[in-house]
Amino acid sequence: MDCFSSRRAVEDVTTVGPPMSAAGSERSPVRGWLAVLAVTLGIFALMTSELLPVGLLTPVGSALDVSEGAAGLMVTVPGLVAAVSAPLVTVATGHVDRRVVLAVLIGLVGAANLASAFATGFAVVLGARFLIGISVGGFWSIAGGIALRLVPARHVTRATAVIFGGVETASVLGVPLGTLIGDLSGWRTAFATVGVLGLASLVCMVLLMPKVPAEQTLTFADLPKVFKGSVGVRAGIALTFLVITGHFLAYTFVRPILQDDGVDDGMIGVLLLAFGVAGICGNFVAGALVAKRLRQTVAGISVVLSLAMLLFALAGDTTVTAGAVLTLWGLGYGAVPVTFQTWILNAAPDHGEAASSLYVSTFNLSIALGALLGGLAVEGIATASVLWIGTALSALTLLVLVRREPPSAL
Repeated sequence: MDCFSSRRAVEDVTTVGPPMSAAGSERSPVRGWLAVLAVTLGIFALMTSELLPVGLLTPVGSALDVSEGAAGLMVTVPGLVAAVSAPLVTVATGHVDRRVVLAVLIGLVGAANLASAFATGFAVVLGARFLIGISVGGFWSIAGGIALRLVPARHVTRATAVIFGGVETASVLGVPLGTLIGDLSGWRTAFATVGVLGLASLVCMVLLMPKVPAEQTLTFADLPKVFKGSVGVRAGIALTFLVITGHFLAYTFVRPILQDDGVDDGMIGVLLLAFGVAGICGNFVAGALVAKRLRQTVAGISVVLSLAMLLFALAGDTTVTAGAVLTLWGLGYGAVPVTFQTWILNAAPDHGEAASSLYVSTFNLSIALGALLGGLAVEGIATASVLWIGTALSALTLLVLVRREPPSAL
């Protein structure tokens, strides 16, 4: 996200959250950046927690005696809860110190992951995933605009990019690293590790973040107004829904697909790591393009993701070909957050927080729906069927682009 153009980024970021006070421009850059890093660590732990089960479905299912389709509920439940909690937590805590809110939410993530690590039944795991969903929705919505309250105005753009980079990095590296830990030491160790990371984030926030007085910036009435009042927002929500649902419908079950294709268990974590590294590259490529070629970048994402899932279905039956396809897939998905976040903010420059809340809700709802539909397809059709369905959904984004102009043109 550091690749936003300076002018566009400042315009986007300054619409999210309350205006910087005169005193804010005199804040200590060092202390402010330490607080930004604490929030970034928290959002990395948070998003890694949400997506961690993707690489651990098979071992968790085997240990707790549930099918892979049922194990996919570990992704569905927090996604659904986060979709609802994003606006609810943001509005309900509008008069509470933001440092307190973020600290409570990240502490809840640490405790929930540790509960999963010691769970003796699948119901306990799902209960913990419910709590993680509350944290994901609330934390992400609030953290998106917190940089305005932490650093001097001249640093806001870069600080916001760093915070959102925590979402990006978790999406593309959290799952493969968690999978590697799970393969080496067991799935319980992977959950416990992320739990400890969440508690470490809590400590960092308490020690490094200053008080961030509450300022009510969002009401429930703002959400439908922004959605109805902007064609660009509606198009962005539709694009997000199709791409994220299609991606997670297939990606949630990438481990069992690889196992069915005969890929050795020890190589799966390595392949997912290749996906993650490619995703980081995709982030920077998209960041360099979105300022001037936003619509073309969205179209490119659609083509790359559709092609990757199609190739995986047709030719991803060896370690080498699967690695090549996952690298392509990671390149496409890594470009998604920065591109779609830019689309949403450009579409509603005067209502950034409300539009971002809708985006966070849609993103997480799509994760949940993708995992749920994928589980139904795995149980009712075949494991590899999720690749074909995901391909179709990703390709449908091109139809949305044909019918809509990019938000900067609205």
